Amino acid sequence: MYCQNASPSVGLSESYDEDQLFSFDFSQNIRVPRLPEFADWAQKSEDVSTIFFDKGFCQAMIHEIGPKLEGQIPVSRGIPVAEVFTLKPLEFGKPNTLVCFVSNLFPPALTVNWQHHSAPVEGVGPTYVSAINGLSFQAFSYLNFTPAPSDIFSCIVTHEINSHTAIAYWVPQNALPSDLLENVLCGVAFGLGVLGIIVGLVLIIYFRKPCSGD
Repeated sequence: MYCQNASPSVGLSESYDEDQLFSFDFSQNIRVPRLPEFADWAQKSEDVSTIFFDKGFCQAMIHEIGPKLEGQIPVSRGIPVAEVFTLKPLEFGKPNTLVCFVSNLFPPALTVNWQHHSAPVEGVGPTYVSAINGLSFQAFSYLNFTPAPSDIFSCIVTHEINSHTAIAYWVPQNALPSDLLENVLCGVAFGLGVLGIIVGLVLIIYFRKPCSGD
C-alpha cells in the first residue's frame, strides 16, 4: 500500500514475484484483477476492514510525519520510461490488447493517455500501479484493439510531479495476416501428411522385400 498528497492519494497492489495480480478500487471497495484470468481470485473480501485500517494508518503517517521529513525524501526521482507491446502474438484482424508498461516511476503520480494516429482514444481502462524494490513503482495501462497494418498507437505518460512526459509508440511489426497464417498452417499440415504417406509406403515395400540368401 502507498499513500501520498498527489493523485492518486492512496493505492494498494498485490503482487507475486514483482508481477502485479490485483489492485484495490477504494471508491467501490473491491479488488480489481490486472488480467481477466485473475477474476475468480479477486472475490476475496473478508480482509477489507484490514485494508481500510492500513489506509487510515498510512494517511495518518503522511499527515504527522510527512512535514518532519520534508526535504529529506526526494520529491521525484528519475524519469519514467514507457514501452508498448501486445499482450498476445500479433495477427491482423484478430482482437488483441496493447500494454503500456511504465517503469522507473517515483512517486506514483501519473496520467496515461492513448492516441491512435495522433487522435485521443476513449474508453481506456484504469492504470494499475504497483510498488517494486528500491523505492520505485511500475504502472500498466491496457488498450483493447483489433490490429490493422496501418496502425500507429502512442502511449503518453505524464509524471505529475515534474511534468515530464514520456511517449512510447507502437506500429505493427513481424505480423502475418490471419488468412495467410491459416493458409500457411494448412499447407504445412498437408505437406507433413503427404510426407508421412510416402515414408509409410517406403517402409512397407522395404519390409516386404524377400531377404537374399547367402
